[in-house]
Amino acid sequence: MGKTRKSRRGGGAESVVETVDGGLAELMPDPERARAWTLLIDGAPQSHVDLDDPSHLSFEYQRRLGHVIDLVAPAGKPVHAVHLGGGALTLARYVAATRPRSTQQVVERDAALVQLVRRELPLDPNARIRIRSVDAREGLAKVLDGWADLVVADVFSGARTPAHLTSAEFLDEVRRALKPGGVYAANIADGPPLAHLRGQIATAAARFPELALLADPTVLRGKRFGNAVLVASDTPLPIAELTRGAASDPHPGRVEHGRALVDFTGGAAPVTDAAAVASPAPPPSVFR
Repeated sequence: MGKTRKSRRGGGAESVVETVDGGLAELMPDPERARAWTLLIDGAPQSHVDLDDPSHLSFEYQRRLGHVIDLVAPAGKPVHAVHLGGGALTLARYVAATRPRSTQQVVERDAALVQLVRRELPLDPNARIRIRSVDAREGLAKVLDGWADLVVADVFSGARTPAHLTSAEFLDEVRRALKPGGVYAANIADGPPLAHLRGQIATAAARFPELALLADPTVLRGKRFGNAVLVASDTPLPIAELTRGAASDPHPGRVEHGRALVDFTGGAAPVTDAAAVASPAPPPSVFR
């Protein structure tokens, strides 16, 4: 597979551009951090990694997933984590850095992307991270019953979440893989009128008794396209701590839960495999 390098304007580190299964991947150096990189696929930012500080989460939605990871178990305690969607392995690196001795499985179907990331942004050799290059649902099916403390879904194909990862049947597989008290967290992208997000909340509510949603208030008000993090469990979630974490972000987020979250769905119906569709494509202006 061909690879080209091109100098960043002003010199310094070079971008790495390579064709992968999902399109044209570019690893672009961060001008403000010596060994940090942003992964873009077909021009859409996917991940940011700082090799010197893997606990640094630059993207807004990844910071919110980081708050969930921080609260899934007592600080520093190792966990079993499953990541559906790998990108530059940002969140797997974060877990390895903040919870040493954790055991993690990453499911990333784009084998060429995995090779690129492993080569250019090598993992800590002591991190217990296994990567499977298969479809996310197929990889999830191989996780042992009740193995995971945490399942993170962050899967995008052409900037859209595939339909088969949005259904109640998919969440049945998530619940099977989770331990009692385990946590599911999903990155959901949507814009006005938020029909996809409302349907995803309704679907999760049909399978989990406890839910929370972390998002930018302007996204929740349907003012712009953006990301929301949906959190679900069979036991009560740490709402106060999640709220504090979201409020402390550079772009403060809001946490919805309970009755307010149910009301937010506006009566949306749970999504089934038979009716599932991919998440909406972001407008071109999102990546300008």
